Amino acid sequence: MPNDTEILDALRPIVDPDFGKSIVELGFVKNLAIDGGRVRFSIELTTPACPVKEQFEKEARERVLALPGVDEVEVEMTANTRGRGAAPGGSTADVLPGVRNTIAVASGKGGVGKSTVAVNLALALGERGASVGLLDTDVYGPSLPLLTGVSGPPRTRAQKLFPHDGLGMKLMSIGFLVDDSTPVIWRGPMVHGLVRQFLTDVEWGELDYLVIDMPPGTGDAALTLTQMAPLSGAVIVTTANDLSLIDARKGLEMFRKVEVPVLGIVENMSYFTPPDLPDRKYYIFGEGGGRRVAKELGIDFLCEVPIDPRVVEGGDSGRPILIHAPDSDAATALRELSGGVARRLALLAEGAPPVVDANITWVQ
Repeated sequence: MPNDTEILDALRPIVDPDFGKSIVELGFVKNLAIDGGRVRFSIELTTPACPVKEQFEKEARERVLALPGVDEVEVEMTANTRGRGAAPGGSTADVLPGVRNTIAVASGKGGVGKSTVAVNLALALGERGASVGLLDTDVYGPSLPLLTGVSGPPRTRAQKLFPHDGLGMKLMSIGFLVDDSTPVIWRGPMVHGLVRQFLTDVEWGELDYLVIDMPPGTGDAALTLTQMAPLSGAVIVTTANDLSLIDARKGLEMFRKVEVPVLGIVENMSYFTPPDLPDRKYYIFGEGGGRRVAKELGIDFLCEVPIDPRVVEGGDSGRPILIHAPDSDAATALRELSGGVARRLALLAEGAPPVVDANITWVQ
């Protein structure tokens, strides 16, 4: 019968690709139990959306099962999502208190598919087992009701708003509060008040990730969000053409000025592949613009999302591409995006300085 040391030594060669350390050294192996030839343990990851979760489970089982005397191996995959939230009891403790990570999805201009990327990013994180919310803060052009097929006013109680449940996520949008044909004509202070209400008066509960679909540009709503929300990181969405890239740079600089980490750039509508010519790629808006800007600005290039008519078909019927065409190249790219975002946030949380407890006792 093997002992604890032999089992941990068998697991030691499994290295987390992001942290560059063994899962044993990182303390991921928990609850090790040996009962004759049966071995049980859990591997606690930094996020349920870890893209190498299945790989870790398979390799861990094989390595321990190869030990002499081991007849059965039970591996439980768990997660303790790391976050970069504000200090408890601090000035922003009432802003998204149960949310571990907030992801801003932004663009310098409209029409680049930012909302589509935000919805599918949130869906992909949820597919991997994370608890996810999606907040649409585009006050003047909310698209969440159409893209998810969810509508109607949210439930309220004791001056609190309760988000809708749809597609396995918690959803909130100004589109749930106004009629489809009603134009939103608001000045800056009113926009500021609404964004603040979404951040402080919505009962989001406990979430691993809240994806925030930012309004395009750098106007009142965007500035309010960057100043008020404890943003963990931002994703910039652009197309390959120069006009979109110029505006994407402006959005990136906005996040840098308020010290929000930019996780990288997504190039949407990158190319088109005809169904009858699967080996061809037509770069309608130009080629390589997103990669070029990412390299110039020293940030990561996250993925290329191809043009697919099913993105529009599904979006118009409340069925995002991950549901409407789950095996499409666009859906595959968006799933890869979710894995990259989750890994980058885990690394940022690990490298962040520890949060100081706000309960300080002063000594004379």
